[in-house]
Amino acid sequence: MSPYELLIGLRYTRAKRRNHFISFISLISLLGITLGMTALITVMSVMNGFHKEVRTRILGVASHIQISSLNGILTDWQQVADIVIKHPQVMAAAPYVNAQGMLSHNQVVRGVIVRGILPEAENKVADFAQMMVMGELYQLNEGEFGIVIGLELARSLGTFPGDKIVLISPQGQVTPAGILPRLKQFTVVGVFEAGHYEYDSGLALIHMADAQKLYRMEPSQVSGVRLKLHDLFDAPTVVRDLSSMVSADHYLSDWTHQHANYFRAIQIEKRMLSLILALIIAVAAFNIVSTLVMAVTDKQSDIAILRTLGASPGSIMKIFIVQGTLIGVFGTVLGVIGGTLLAYNVSDVVVFIEQLFSVQFLSQEVYYISEIPSDPHLEDIVTVATVSFFLTLLATLYPSYRASKVNPAEALRYE
Repeated sequence: MSPYELLIGLRYTRAKRRNHFISFISLISLLGITLGMTALITVMSVMNGFHKEVRTRILGVASHIQISSLNGILTDWQQVADIVIKHPQVMAAAPYVNAQGMLSHNQVVRGVIVRGILPEAENKVADFAQMMVMGELYQLNEGEFGIVIGLELARSLGTFPGDKIVLISPQGQVTPAGILPRLKQFTVVGVFEAGHYEYDSGLALIHMADAQKLYRMEPSQVSGVRLKLHDLFDAPTVVRDLSSMVSADHYLSDWTHQHANYFRAIQIEKRMLSLILALIIAVAAFNIVSTLVMAVTDKQSDIAILRTLGASPGSIMKIFIVQGTLIGVFGTVLGVIGGTLLAYNVSDVVVFIEQLFSVQFLSQEVYYISEIPSDPHLEDIVTVATVSFFLTLLATLYPSYRASKVNPAEALRYE
């Protein structure tokens, strides 16, 4: 592109037009691209933040990899732990006993998942110690029958540390009166808040030895072993590696399979929203077609004069490409700035809107979180800006081609 083509294109962009409607359409196109990009960058950042928040809270309670037996009882857990810990990606391993039960307090009964743990080992594979809002995880001692429950579960039962609650095991015992459930009184020693409603309302932790006694398991028997990795995204690869290190009767699963529905739904939603909002940018970009078509009509005499002075059809085409592209570039730059600023401050903006209109956008019971997270990724911003630029460039081709085909004699006939 020669300097005069760029110069004339820039001059046409800044020049006042006889038809003010063209300037209005140009402004609408620029604002459309800006708003579309701002919305798309913000939505993608919020979806990234939501994905990260849910993943962090789930994996703070769950495990990166879980090893169990096909029959549900692992008898050689210490040997399995010693083998898998040799893998360079495995940070820690902890045994667990997993079972179902019901907690009863003051005639209130709630169904729970009971997890028997070793507090010292569990703290290496999960974040319960950082989640405690009352009491300490290390207060779970063997033989004392202490229990740690989620905050929402504690609220529904009306319990606090020091209260006595009854754990009802579905494994019955045979008596002359029939099969009766096993009952055991536990003392609440702590309350945790994972920030994930499913766990806060339905998970109870007890010492592994107490769980083995309650559910009639041998001291060497557990439900499985939980692993924590250096890089959680390598979990599928590590599972394949560990499968060859342990015997065939062991079952390995990673977090991408255990909670696949959550993360797949978020990913699909992000893609669909991105596609819908990208259409807004496309509509705004193709408004440039209308702008340039009217600009070509308005500048026909100028085009004819340039042609008579020796300008080639290709030069005329480049002039109008410059004019249309500048609208897209300005809109893209403003959209990137607006989208980035909004993405980094979306929580404050949402809080302001909620206070202003007395509404709540996120219910913790439904969305697992109570505030809108945001995690802007540079690659997302670059992708959006690149797509916007190419859509804008594409929109300039047809009007610019029309301008290059203007016949100088016909354009100057009535001048």
